[in-house]
Parts: sequence; structure tokens; C-alpha cells
Amino acid sequence: MAEASTIEVRVNEQLTQLPRRTTLHAIRNQFKPHADLTILNGFPVAADAAVANGDEVILIRRGEIPSPDELEALLVARHSPGVHERLKRSTVGIAGCGGLGSNVAISLARSGVGKLILVDFDLVEPSNLNRQQYFVDQIGLPKVEALAANLGRINPYVDLVLYPLRLTKSAVSQVFDHCAVVVECFDDPAGKAELAFAMRRELPAIPLVAVSGIAGYGPASTITSKRVLGNHFLVGDSVSAAMPGRGLMAPRVSLAAGHQANLVLRLLLGAISEHEGQ
Repeated sequence: MAEASTIEVRVNEQLTQLPRRTTLHAIRNQFKPHADLTILNGFPVAADAAVANGDEVILIRRGEIPSPDELEALLVARHSPGVHERLKRSTVGIAGCGGLGSNVAISLARSGVGKLILVDFDLVEPSNLNRQQYFVDQIGLPKVEALAANLGRINPYVDLVLYPLRLTKSAVSQVFDHCAVVVECFDDPAGKAELAFAMRRELPAIPLVAVSGIAGYGPASTITSKRVLGNHFLVGDSVSAAMPGRGLMAPRVSLAAGHQANLVLRLLLGAISEHEGQ
């Protein structure tokens, strides 16, 4: 049986047909001539070599931002085409960009959610750095602007809408009207209750993912996700409020934010049944 004249090789996550015995040098010249790093099947390689059928080649130019198509191909490869397309078309609102909101936003941006609406009136303070996704040189900046800058470094093609304001009941429907899901990430109990009430009254069809009880350093297993009312969900242990000796700390805040982001993805992808968690 004659040997096939071509092989299939995945180059920067794009499947392509190449002549048999094509070398890494030839692939670099064809697809990314200025690349200064070649990764073959997960390992950096310096020497030229022929590739085989089924090999995966990643070509990187240090410091270069991938094009929208190239970045999307990389995300699709990790999330699968059907999943990525649904996330890319989705809009998620994040009320509060502190410890929870900044972590949730980063998870959703990395996951390929196409549009994020960020709402927060606050500035980055030194005390925020123990749990929030900001940096020392961002102290004093509006949180929505600092978070947008950080998200832009992770996924520059996410559409970001910024509201540097204190969210009131009257503004909820205007800000979140076109969202598929809204995430409540407030510290203030009154603000939490106000947002939940406004969502039930003004936007009852939009799921809300809220949080309660995440302070301290208690067992990770007590942070859970559950449906509490209709399409409203609650993350946390419902009892661990912040107080002297039990502050808000990065690990538990990150755990809760991970639960929230995971719930958002499950809602966007239709992975939660109508009666789940009731």
C-alpha cells in the first residue's frame, strides 16, 4: 500500500494538510516567519525536525498579541466549538468588582464569554490587595477601569461595558437588561438584598448568582452552590460573615468566585435543569 503524500498537523490549533516530511523550519516559514519559539507536542524545541501525522505545533513570537482569529482558535481547541460559540455570544453582568467580582470576571474572560458588564463605584485601595485581582500600581484607580485593563491583558477581545457608579434599584433594569446572567458580588448586605429584590421585580427572567458566607479560613467544603428561589442561586456557607478575627481572605473568596463563575457557565450552556438544587 502506497504511503500517503500528506499528513495532518495542528498548527496553532488549526488543523492543516502538509506534505509528508515537512520540517518545523518550513512550518515556521509558512505560518509565522517571525516566531522565536516553537513548541512541538507540548515541549519547546530548538532543533529543526520533520513532523509526523497528528503532531501539534505552536509558534510563538514573544510579546506578540494573537489576532482575534488565532486566539479564538486556541480557545475553541480547549472549550470545543459548540461550547465556545455559546459563550462568545453571551453577556454577563457583574455587580461589584472587588474580591468576588474581579475573580469572577477573570474566570469568565478566560472562558471566552463575549461581553462583560462591570459595575462598581469604588477605587482600588491597599487593603483590597489581599484578595482582589489588582496590583500595587493600580491603587487609587477606579476598580472598573483597573479591572478592564487587567482583563485586556488576558483576553483583549472581550467586549467590556463599564459603569463606575453605585448601583441603585432604579438603575438595575437599565444596566442589566440585556444580560443572560447577573452575578452579585457585593460586600454590603443591604446592597445584596436590594439587587435581589430589583432583579425579581424588574428582570425576573434573568438568573442571579449571589453569595453569602465566605469570610475566614473555614473548610473549603462548606462553600456550596444551591438554588434558593426560582432562578436565583446562592454560593457560600450562609453563616461566615466578616468580623474581627474572621476577615475576607483570598482562598475562600476565590473559592466562592469559582463557584459563581462555574454556575454562570452552567447557566449559559444550559447545564442546569429547571429543578436542580430545589
